[in-house]
Amino acid sequence: MSQSDEPAAARRRGKAAAGTDPAKRAQILDGARSVFARLGFDAASMNDITREASVSKSTIYVYFASKEDLFEALISETRERLFAEVRAELDRPGPVAEVLHHYGLHLAEVLCSEPVIAAHRTVIGVTERKPELGRRFYDGGARRGMEAMRGYLQQQVAAGMLDIPDTCLAAYQFIDLCLAGLFRRRLLAHLEEPPAAEELDKVVSAAVTMFLRCYGRSPGADS
Repeated sequence: MSQSDEPAAARRRGKAAAGTDPAKRAQILDGARSVFARLGFDAASMNDITREASVSKSTIYVYFASKEDLFEALISETRERLFAEVRAELDRPGPVAEVLHHYGLHLAEVLCSEPVIAAHRTVIGVTERKPELGRRFYDGGARRGMEAMRGYLQQQVAAGMLDIPDTCLAAYQFIDLCLAGLFRRRLLAHLEEPPAAEELDKVVSAAVTMFLRCYGRSPGADS
């Protein structure tokens, strides 16, 4: 039997090929999540994670190349679920103001949640030493969010609902407006708990009003 046939043969015998068992991968990630939450990224070691996950260090390295790789996998796992939920708000039918309001509420709630704030704090803490990790974190999260919003704005410009000369800038502006007075305060522990629903609604409603006053098209603007 050739080497290329071995993984397939292993699967036929009911065994997952090395590094492909989803249950084992989840077990490692659960252990790492607990360790990072308890000790922080810098203080956590692979030995800590092996003990928490009840696996050998060699098993961890079959699935993850490094502690950084493990951390990024944890972030990616959570981010993909949350991103899909927030992105879906832009696909809902309805007036622009309504879609932006629902999107802004969901976005602000997610970005001010404890897991997301904790991830941002950790990445900020290690980015000076590992700038590539910070860049990947940004590209996989904030930049993707901006591109999704930009795509929606471009659709509304094409439909004649909005008048925006720079949709990239406008996407960043709307996202920042929805987080005004919330995200930075959460990040720096000035706001210790996630904002209440009433506070989120107040901030996002103001964001939508300001945004549409700037970029909304007046009835009969082309007449």
